Amino acid sequence: MNKELIINAAPQGVEIALLEDKKLVELHNEKTDASFAVGDLYLGKVKKLIPGLNAAFVDVGFEKDAFLHYTDLSPYAKSLLKFTQLAMQDKSPEGFDFSKFEIEPEIIKTGKINEVLGQRPNIMVQILKEPIAAKGPRLSCEISLPGRFVVLTPFNDVIAVSRKIHSSEERRRLQKIVEAIKPKNFGVIVRTAAEGKNTAELHEDLLNLFQSWKSLQQNLKGATAPAKILSEQTKTTSILRDLLNEDFNKIVINDKSIFNDTKSYIQKIAPDKADIVSYYHNGSPIFDQYGITKQVKAAFGKTVNLPSGAYLIVEHTEALHVIDVNSGYKSVSNNQEENALQTNLEAAEEIARQLRLRDIGGIIVVDFIDMKLPDNKKRLHEAMESFMRLDRAKHAVLAISKFGLMQITRQRMKPEMTINTQEVCPSCQGTGKISSALILEDEIEKNLSYLAMQKHKGLKVAVHPILHAYLTKGLISKRRRWSWKFKQPILLLSNNNYHLTEFHFFDKNDEEIRL
Repeated sequence: MNKELIINAAPQGVEIALLEDKKLVELHNEKTDASFAVGDLYLGKVKKLIPGLNAAFVDVGFEKDAFLHYTDLSPYAKSLLKFTQLAMQDKSPEGFDFSKFEIEPEIIKTGKINEVLGQRPNIMVQILKEPIAAKGPRLSCEISLPGRFVVLTPFNDVIAVSRKIHSSEERRRLQKIVEAIKPKNFGVIVRTAAEGKNTAELHEDLLNLFQSWKSLQQNLKGATAPAKILSEQTKTTSILRDLLNEDFNKIVINDKSIFNDTKSYIQKIAPDKADIVSYYHNGSPIFDQYGITKQVKAAFGKTVNLPSGAYLIVEHTEALHVIDVNSGYKSVSNNQEENALQTNLEAAEEIARQLRLRDIGGIIVVDFIDMKLPDNKKRLHEAMESFMRLDRAKHAVLAISKFGLMQITRQRMKPEMTINTQEVCPSCQGTGKISSALILEDEIEKNLSYLAMQKHKGLKVAVHPILHAYLTKGLISKRRRWSWKFKQPILLLSNNNYHLTEFHFFDKNDEEIRL
């Protein structure tokens, strides 16, 4: 699979498109004024405790207080509170030695929020979900610093290896390497990308993350809540960090500054891939050049058409999203069951793409075309799971129910991306109504009368083909009547580019006459 990243920088922000085999699968929008991003670390002030919800509201600088549930506190919440206070009061130039930090006992899973945050302290938190609609950000105290190959988790000594690394021998090898190089008081999660990497590569990644932790300690010194302590990387570099692999063959950027930053970042994390980054300066919009604008227009409407003629209807409510699959005009066989299966398989692939592209989260209910055979239903379920494997968001796909519905849950990290692909009708200006032909011909006649009074000769009227047919029909047509009335030949021109009620006047030299 060929992966391409196309980055369009504009004054209002940066748009990032991920293409897989030339097909748009992810679209990210990083606004220049965006204040919150998943992964950002803040020093927050606990404002209100809600025992009924077993949660707290924390001020992190957003207009609405952020939400922190007890289950997101982390077992090491007491250690985090102690560390936050120590780091804020620390006076040493280098920062205190975290390897000598004494870890506090873990909190119990069934505890109460008041037992931990009863004093309403300042606490370091990480953005778990961006603000959505009127809700503030969702927070977590399970602090993690993600790198390319490993994730650093403070206040524990646990080493975990990604379950996507299936070889038990490789898992043991990575476990031994990390045990030998990890700093004290830190846990490490080994990412899937670490498979096959040597000790030097893992150690360098770990050292970079440890430096980020040292920066965090420095930023906490004398900080006053609410304050941002450490920013997640830009969306461009975080996508590269998480996705960059041997499948990537092109990164194209139309901004010199972002190009230089990306080039240096790639040279740091994957020197062998540095030559895939290129600067675009061909004049035409970069998204038009790579066919992204057209794909966005085709993919973000309420109706999504499929190559077979089948189509999806995508609707959403406050609680869930509903996708309806409708059959097309092409048939692969005379067997109705086989036609339904093939249409459903085609729809499943597009649905998996739509969930990634629109970043749809929560509960999604899909109404596939009814199938009778259990084997076909099982095959569709397995296909849906395989199409969803490329999705980085956590998700679950349930088997088709007896009502023929498939339920999917997908992690919601940020607001769903919605792009309005419809344009205001130039004829009716969005009202749904246009002037009647009788009124329109009166308007043209009134303008012809004015131009004849101005001594214009050889007048021509350009109109839409349908209006042209109406004005020239019959032996004594409307055009002929105008010629008699204004004592000069009136020529009617047909123009396919005009909308239905549009008309323009020209003189005998084909110069347009402005009224």
